[in-house]
Amino acid sequence: MRSSAAPGRPGLPRTGAGPGIRFALSLASLGLLALVLLVSLGMGAVSYGPRDVLAALSGRPGEGADPMAAVIIRDLRLARTLAAGFAGAALAVSGVLLQGLFRNPLADPYILGTSAGASLGAAAALVFLRTPGSASLGAFAGALGAAVLAGAAARSTSRSGSTTAVLLAGTAVSALCSAGVTLLVSLRQQDLYAVYFWLLGSFNGRGWRELAVLVPLAAATTAAALVLARPLDVLASGEESARSLGLDVGLLRAAAVAVAALGTAAAVAAGGVVGFVGLVAPHAARLVFGPSHRRLVLASAVAGAVLLMAADALARTVLAPLELPVGVLTAFAGAPFFLALLARRGGGRR
Repeated sequence: MRSSAAPGRPGLPRTGAGPGIRFALSLASLGLLALVLLVSLGMGAVSYGPRDVLAALSGRPGEGADPMAAVIIRDLRLARTLAAGFAGAALAVSGVLLQGLFRNPLADPYILGTSAGASLGAAAALVFLRTPGSASLGAFAGALGAAVLAGAAARSTSRSGSTTAVLLAGTAVSALCSAGVTLLVSLRQQDLYAVYFWLLGSFNGRGWRELAVLVPLAAATTAAALVLARPLDVLASGEESARSLGLDVGLLRAAAVAVAALGTAAAVAAGGVVGFVGLVAPHAARLVFGPSHRRLVLASAVAGAVLLMAADALARTVLAPLELPVGVLTAFAGAPFFLALLARRGGGRR
């Protein structure tokens, strides 16, 4: 189905929301982000209300306040919740880049095998290197390799990178990486628990040290994605048209894959494999803010942070005092969304 292009933005359909509406929605989304952060900090095996959370964060507990509230909220939950937020933002921005690069709304780090590649790289680093920071470096190398492999496989079967080709390539790469992780576990069973953590996805035990690594990587991913936003807008009109406008498609492809791999690696190193955030968040943002990649990158970062902070809060609350892996919750929510989206697109025939 054809759509008219917005003036000055080749290939992008018009969006009905005007600047005033988008500004109001931006303020509302930031308010939602703050609200979810506040509520998440109060959720867990021991629950606290917003007033208790604010008092604990300010360091001024009120009369009759729980003396443990400040310890639980500031020392245990705050870093963990922020880590979930920044990881969600990194995954969402990576999803925007991959969807724009493949011109395919079904692309995301999990479905394309990038997350599985990051988990394989992190698992290999945990098993063989065992040095500080090795998991992050291994995750980046694995994510980059998986993204390159999936993209090459998809384009070798379909020049335009069709939905079916992308899905099949991502499935094959994920299966290959999963087999690699299984082999590592079989060879080094003493490392089973550490590897199992990456496969299920969890922010349990994440602290300020992990956050200090995650924040600059997530910020760098977002900043680089903003630089690539305009070229991705041009690419939306098709590769031939983009080349005729002077765009170096090969350079854009390499840069977008590298940045998406960086964001995915940062998220996986912080919380393991968490699926579908990079699929759902960009779609939610696109419905509200339209297809312009500059707006989409920022809106998706906020949406991804909200989704993963909420999922992490539910993970430690639903079966408290037991804790569910956050990757299980995102899969339960994201898989039906993906199937519905796939059915809407006619199984990739459109």
